[in-house]
Amino acid sequence: MPEINFTTFVLSLNSSALVHLGQHADPTTGATGKNLPVAKQTIDVIAMLEEKTRGNLTDEEQRLLTNILYELRLLYVKETEGK
Repeated sequence: MPEINFTTFVLSLNSSALVHLGQHADPTTGATGKNLPVAKQTIDVIAMLEEKTRGNLTDEEQRLLTNILYELRLLYVKETEGK
């Protein structure tokens, strides 16, 4: 198991959002499916972390959050517009 720190926590949230966006298979079932409300909630949690930790992160941690949020938001918009 990887060391648990801020980066691995954020990456785990990212993985969860990607599963709910249908980008990755669920590791427990192997199935791929979409749950857009849960994906949005996970993206919102990451955004809340970004807001609440502003000024307390290393440059690398801030870049990670910024990039993950950008990518997840793009994927979410693509999924919701595709309906």
